[in-house]
Amino acid sequence: MKKLALATAFSITATSVLAGGYTPPVYEQPLTPVVIVEENTSSSAGGVLVPLLALILIAAAIAAD
Repeated sequence: MKKLALATAFSITATSVLAGGYTPPVYEQPLTPVVIVEENTSSSAGGVLVPLLALILIAAAIAAD
C-alpha cells in the first residue's frame, strides 16, 4: 500500500510539473554600444582659401616680371 501511495504521489507531482508544457527560453539581444562620431568642422571659407592663395601667388609671379 505504501508503494501505491508513493507512486500516486510521484505521478501527481510529475503531471503538475509538466502541466504548463514546453516554453522555449527567451534570449535577450545583447546591447550594442552607441558610437558617436564627431566630425571636425572648418570655417565656412575653407574651400576658398587654397584658390585665393593660388591667385595671389600667380599675381605676384606676374608682377615680378
